[in-house]
Amino acid sequence: MFNRREALFRIAAAALTGPLGLEAAQHVHATARADAAAAGGVYHPKALTQHEFDTLKKLCELIVPGATNGGAAEFIDLLSSQNPQMLAIYTGGLAWIDFAMKREYSFNFLASSPAQQTALLERIAYRRNQTPELAAGIRFFDWARRMTVDAYYTSAAGIKDLGYLGNKGMRDFKVPPEAIAYALRKSGLG
Repeated sequence: MFNRREALFRIAAAALTGPLGLEAAQHVHATARADAAAAGGVYHPKALTQHEFDTLKKLCELIVPGATNGGAAEFIDLLSSQNPQMLAIYTGGLAWIDFAMKREYSFNFLASSPAQQTALLERIAYRRNQTPELAAGIRFFDWARRMTVDAYYTSAAGIKDLGYLGNKGMRDFKVPPEAIAYALRKSGLG
């Protein structure tokens, strides 16, 4: 049996190689919630500075509306606290975002307007926009987007948002007529 620190370390290492399993991800969410509850209901960043954490929280929310309710930033911070490579990705990427915003708008990401924040993210959200100047931002945004989606959709809020029922028996299963029509069109039989 692993202690909590060893379990988090292994989960953080696995996150670098691919998507987390639902059970492992939910363990991270439970740990973050327990840490927040122990601190009076407020999560205190374990790896990132408060500014980095607040920037990450805003970034996650812009990537997936509702990510804050799912604890995406807390999930990422907790995993980063257990893995120096992941921490370097986030500290470097968040610094890049602040630098790019200051260069273009004279304010860091958090102090910039929502339109300015969105404008930067629209440039770094697509690899087709890659230039030497944007390359690091594009790589970071790709990483942040994947981790935010994993974090949110493995949280209780994200699972509820998906309408996931789990492995529960159902008395009746009705296929939506739209799904049947779509399948028939795609198969050439309809």
